[in-house]
Amino acid sequence: MLWILALASSLLMFANVASAEILVFKTGRTMSVQSYRIHGDMATAVLSAGGEVSFPAAMVTRVDRDEVPYPEPVAEVAIVAPRPVAPVMAGVADEALAARPFAHLISSAAVTHDLDARLIHAVIEQESNYVARARSKKGARGLMQLMPATARQYGVSNSYDPKSNIEAGVRHLKDLMSRLELSTALAAYNAGEGTIRRYGGLPPFPETQNYVRRILQRLGR
Repeated sequence: MLWILALASSLLMFANVASAEILVFKTGRTMSVQSYRIHGDMATAVLSAGGEVSFPAAMVTRVDRDEVPYPEPVAEVAIVAPRPVAPVMAGVADEALAARPFAHLISSAAVTHDLDARLIHAVIEQESNYVARARSKKGARGLMQLMPATARQYGVSNSYDPKSNIEAGVRHLKDLMSRLELSTALAAYNAGEGTIRRYGGLPPFPETQNYVRRILQRLGR
C-alpha cells in the first residue's frame, strides 16, 4: 500500500502541469496525456483529442515528460482506456466485432484492402490493446504501432490519428502478406522484413515468436 500511496503522491504533483506527459504502465506500454488526476485508487487522464479515460492508479509505474507535441484534434479520434479486451476468435459474431473500439475504421480498411477484419482486430489488440496514443520504447506509435520509417513510407504525418494509423498499418500488413505467408508476414510486421529474410523465416526471437503465436491463437489457428 505504501508504494501505491507514493505513486499517487507523485502523480498529484504533475496534475496541474499543462504540458503533455507520458504515463508508463506496468505492461511496458505508454500513453501520452494532457493532464491527469488521482481519486482514491483510480487515475483519470485528460486526452488532447478530447474526453477522459480512467484506470487503476497502480497500473502506472512512472511519469515522463512527452517531448512530442500534440497534433490538432481530429474529428474521428476516439480514445479508449487500457483495459482487458476479449480475444478475437475465428467464430466471433460480426455484431461482437462491430462493438469493438474503432470498428468502423477497421471494417472500412478491411474492405478497401481486401483483408480479414478479424486479423486487423487481432493485430491491433496485440500491438496496442486499442490505445490510440500508445507508444513503445522503440518509438512505435498508435493503434498499429507504426515505426517512424513505416509512417513516412505510407505518408502518415500523425501516427496518433486512428484513421491514418489503421490505414497505413493495414496497407503495410497487406504488402507483407503479398510476399509472405501469414505467420511469416506477422513476424515481419513485428521484427521487420529484413530480419525475416536474414533468418530465412521466423527469427529465433521469443518476442516475435510469442507475437505470432498469440495473434494466430486469437484467430483460432
